[in-house]
Amino acid sequence: MGREPGGATGYGDKSIQMADNSFSDGVPADSVEAAKNASNTEKLTDQVMQNPQVLAALQERLDNVSHTPSSYIETLPKAVKRRINALKQLQVRCAHIEAKFYEEVHDLERKYAALYQPLFDKRREFITGDVEPTDAESEWHSENEEEDKLAGDMKNKVAIAEKEEAAAEELNPKGIPEFWFTIFRNVDMLSELVQEYDEPILKHLQDIKVKFSDPGQPMSFVLEFHFEPNDYFTNPVLTKTYKMKSEPDKADPFSFEGPEIVDCDGCTIDWKKGKNVTVKTIKKKQKHKGRGTVRTITKQVPNESFFNFFNPLKASGDGESLDEESEFTLASDFEIGHFFRERIVPRAVLYFTGEAIEDDDNFEEGEEGEEEELEGDEEGEDEDDAEINPKKEPSQPAECKQQ
Repeated sequence: MGREPGGATGYGDKSIQMADNSFSDGVPADSVEAAKNASNTEKLTDQVMQNPQVLAALQERLDNVSHTPSSYIETLPKAVKRRINALKQLQVRCAHIEAKFYEEVHDLERKYAALYQPLFDKRREFITGDVEPTDAESEWHSENEEEDKLAGDMKNKVAIAEKEEAAAEELNPKGIPEFWFTIFRNVDMLSELVQEYDEPILKHLQDIKVKFSDPGQPMSFVLEFHFEPNDYFTNPVLTKTYKMKSEPDKADPFSFEGPEIVDCDGCTIDWKKGKNVTVKTIKKKQKHKGRGTVRTITKQVPNESFFNFFNPLKASGDGESLDEESEFTLASDFEIGHFFRERIVPRAVLYFTGEAIEDDDNFEEGEEGEEEELEGDEEGEDEDDAEINPKKEPSQPAECKQQ
């Protein structure tokens, strides 16, 4: 028997239907679906691009990308880039010349330190009371002298007061009591380091000196803290040496901005028995695992004190980086050393009276005002954090043992 036309026709219809499902004008079904998705994406893109905020943000991003210095340099011809590299070599040579300049500045500082020292020595004599200033040396005219002139009746009162003062001459204290301790108390950077139990010791501080490294030696300076005999330690002088570097970094020569402190050394304080304020004794109970008995032991642990200043954190010299807290501690130490050298020692009397502190406050307020204006103009910009890249350099203070 032959096939029924109907059967053949039924099979043929199914084949045609499958073909219709697989092809549409000769295009595969997957391509059709992709075309639909592309059409939907295009519509969505059109809707997004009609949003003015999106357009503005996109344009800003494109502007930033296209106008960065590095992207501009990349577009330059190879011959121009070659000339730029030559300029960079010249810049490195300039940095090395600048380093030599600062070395000569250090020599000049050393020369003038010798001229200042006789005046600082006399300052110490007046402070300690070893020498009494003459009338000429004690004369000082204030800016408001004319306004402060006394009327006739006031002059009489002053004359009486002077007689009473002469009668009470025996009560006149020697020198200027607690001169350096008062400076510590006046300067916030220092007062934050001083604990209550440090105060009686600092009242014995008679002088602070700055000494620069000798010619031909690695650049450094030493802070000398001179103490009168006291009940706390036997050292007449405590020293802190700050090592400096004035040469461009081989890895980053363009970062050179002059000499920087890279490390520091303290000294061993010879504390008298039971007087070491940099440690404290605590009691701790221990229980025996087997017998269950309890015993009390004493243990010494570090204690906050200004005198930890003479036992500083060391900069890493083995290539390992310090953690963030250690870097902050080291940077603070360097800042304090620089402040002693540049401000406190040269202008001690003005920090004692508070006049220098008022000047510093006014200067800082001006800086903050300018900074606020800049922040208003460039809102959202992050400030760069200063980083410390400390390296060791050999130097030894002569006045005390190194830790």
